[in-house]
Amino acid sequence: MKNPIFRGSGVAIVTPMNVDGSVNYQKLDDLIEFQIANGTDAIIACGTTGESATLNHNEHCEVISHTIKTVNKRIPVIAGAGSNDTAYAVELSQFAKEAGADAILSVTPYYNKSSQIGLVKHYNYIADRVDIPMIVYNVPSRTGCNIKPETYLELSKHKNIVATKEANGDVVSVIRTMSLCGDELGVYSGEDGQIAPLMSMGALGVISVFANICPAECHQMAAKILSGDIKGGAEMQIKYIELIDALFSDVNPIPVKTALNLMGYECGECRLPLTNMSDKAAMALESVLKKYNLLK
Repeated sequence: MKNPIFRGSGVAIVTPMNVDGSVNYQKLDDLIEFQIANGTDAIIACGTTGESATLNHNEHCEVISHTIKTVNKRIPVIAGAGSNDTAYAVELSQFAKEAGADAILSVTPYYNKSSQIGLVKHYNYIADRVDIPMIVYNVPSRTGCNIKPETYLELSKHKNIVATKEANGDVVSVIRTMSLCGDELGVYSGEDGQIAPLMSMGALGVISVFANICPAECHQMAAKILSGDIKGGAEMQIKYIELIDALFSDVNPIPVKTALNLMGYECGECRLPLTNMSDKAAMALESVLKKYNLLK
């Protein structure tokens, strides 16, 4: 059995921005401390929610290294290091290892629309060259590329490919992956609406957007299921589903950044081409936040 990087709730943390659009590292520190103080089990830097697509190379590396230094080994840090360019993914992965990341998160090659054979070669190429635990990230709604269960079986044979963040929305497919791979591939839910369903079947936890605004609650939901209280975890999943839906009422991370700003965390706007929510949509989100007592 491969050792899990973490169990429970990992936050796909936002990257806060200054008014001029530069990265706000002071606010990033505040968010990291907020997460750790509220029980988050791991921090994922430079993922989709962290706007990795619009960070330049220097910013991407600096956000990773800054996060690692601020966390200071209190909980695992997983660095977003994927690319549709295999060679560049190796470069980012090497940087993450040298900076002290506990693992990397490697998204499927987007735009290229790799074949299943290409996916196996892509991930094995990275894993052969960088000796660091890898979480594969499957999010076909963004990449146009889906990993099949049989492909996961091939990937799980590599010692460095230890888990997947699964966000294909297909629970049956995830069950097939679990059946084929067993203990050789851990599964993290990449969908906040599927935390309890997947964890009740053996997923290790979640890599979460929801945890940005409710770290204690997301941690508690996962902890309940890990302790055997599946009913309690399911009740929390049902309780927070309206809030989770609201956080995906526009393209991620637009709503979660809007929510954090409404909560007083001053995370700034998303970078173009992502834009602010409409006034009507923002008001609807604010109403849901109030319903959950998240606004002062």
